[in-house]
Amino acid sequence: MTKPPLDLRTRLKPGGSAVLRGRAASVPLAALAAGNPLSLEPQALSGRHVLLRTRDQLSAALALITLDGVASRIVIAPPDLKPDYIQIVIERAGIDTLVTDCGAIADLPVVTISTTLRPLGALPPVQATEWVMFTSGTTGVPKMVAHSLEALTGAIKPAGEGITWGTFYDIRRYGGLQIFLRAVLGDASLILSDADEPIADFLARLGRDGVTHLTGTPSHWRRALMSPMIGLIHPRYVRLSGEIADQAVLDSLKARFPEAAMGHAYASTEAGVGFEVTDGLEGFPASFVGGSGPVEMRVLDGTLQIRSSRTASRFIGSAETLVQDGFVDTGDMVELRNGRYYFAGRRGGVINVGGLKIHPEEVEAVINRHPAVRLSRVSGRKNPITGAVVVAEVVLDGESDRASVQEEILQNCRANLKPFQVPAMVRIVPGLELSAGGKLLRNA
Repeated sequence: MTKPPLDLRTRLKPGGSAVLRGRAASVPLAALAAGNPLSLEPQALSGRHVLLRTRDQLSAALALITLDGVASRIVIAPPDLKPDYIQIVIERAGIDTLVTDCGAIADLPVVTISTTLRPLGALPPVQATEWVMFTSGTTGVPKMVAHSLEALTGAIKPAGEGITWGTFYDIRRYGGLQIFLRAVLGDASLILSDADEPIADFLARLGRDGVTHLTGTPSHWRRALMSPMIGLIHPRYVRLSGEIADQAVLDSLKARFPEAAMGHAYASTEAGVGFEVTDGLEGFPASFVGGSGPVEMRVLDGTLQIRSSRTASRFIGSAETLVQDGFVDTGDMVELRNGRYYFAGRRGGVINVGGLKIHPEEVEAVINRHPAVRLSRVSGRKNPITGAVVVAEVVLDGESDRASVQEEILQNCRANLKPFQVPAMVRIVPGLELSAGGKLLRNA
């Protein structure tokens, strides 16, 4: 017998106390069971292919709950989707309706979103909704992959009562969407950030609203640890994903929040949630690879590959194959050392120095061990002799002597890296830019 399709609205707890908290407005989760944030009744959107494009994360959250089980397809536009690509997205995904809080685009019928709910009218029969997300790390028109709600929620388990989630992520990307779904399915409150909000202000809101579970990329966390407002929050659980979690950031978080449980998770838009490591160490046990279970992993030519029911099903608007031999190729390189796998970096992100390949993340992990370093970025600079040389940009804690720290960083690199991996130059910089997804923005 075929199981009825999942939908978010029917999972809301009547009379629950959980709240979705944006920077300027808040909406009780339970209110969405009988409230409508859209300018049309959901029945009028039954079977539509919707492009969800919002300025505000709260608007996106309200629309997702309302549209799931109603629309046939929801394409979730990330905040940095370039206007030049929108028409291509519309054509490739067969979009027929725009749901937005930020104005019309192209020649689509527009449905607007409000944080003030009106009574919910009759609902159409629940149908399976295809959730479409954009991949990261590509140049040009971003790829779109399709997920089912069942796949997106496959790794979510009950987390207990009295939880208030917070996330540095944007819920219009995979990492943030996972936290949004955890909150909705767990009847937990969720504190959403704002694109223009300084991190100090967001930390103050997190503290004021009593965040208990907080997530972000390692780069998000490094920035938060640099802020004096970090003392306002006292989470019971901290979680990292989206980038390599090196030992330096794990140790810094444990020192700041000694009573908190901590995990770093592996997930990607294409592969879904793979696993979580909770032993406080970088990398992951070799026993994770080759076993059976809901997630199967293998390493082929040094690259991690994943097979599970949580992976995306296919690309949208492209004939490219996502799954081969049942596995998704993550593009993440790993190395086995002493019974543990360590992430080396992305397959396409190496620096070529005279024919020798360097993963920037390996060098950054060594640099980040210095107690004065808060963030670093390693890249290649063109060189007429070797093709490239390694250079490092480093953000310090603001109280250290720059010249002595530069020399200590180089000494650490010489002691722990091969000679060709050692940076030819270490520059102290005031800050490093993050992408819209919270990852360190790498030079092209």
